[in-house]
Amino acid sequence: MKKILFAAFITSSLIGCASVPMGDAKQDAALKTFSISADKAGIYIYRNESMGAAVKMDVELDGKAIGQTAANTYLYKEVAPGKHTISSKAENTDSVEIDAKVGTLSYVWQEVKMGILYARTKLHLVDEAEGKKGVLETKLAETK
Repeated sequence: MKKILFAAFITSSLIGCASVPMGDAKQDAALKTFSISADKAGIYIYRNESMGAAVKMDVELDGKAIGQTAANTYLYKEVAPGKHTISSKAENTDSVEIDAKVGTLSYVWQEVKMGILYARTKLHLVDEAEGKKGVLETKLAETK
């Protein structure tokens, strides 16, 4: 049974790709300069893999929807310094807490994992080098 579900999951990933509303190309380019104003903090949530390409995932910041990711997309949100919670929803819900420091950027990798009937999500806070690399491999999705 697991083999059948795995095959169905892989097939759906290869057959179709989910699409989400995309952000502005100029804004995408500007965000990839990785600059932030001295009195704010920024959070990138990126998904730089093709696994689960047929699946969109909802992302929330502090309990409020900020957008959806699909394969090879990212979301960006400027926030006030302090503690913030990023949540991702798929077959499961996963969350990560960030203590955003003034004038800094945080990077969250949204990993896609195989679920029972649907893709699962796992969020990882990653370092600056890994985060920038992941963001540069993706395109901006529309952020609320």
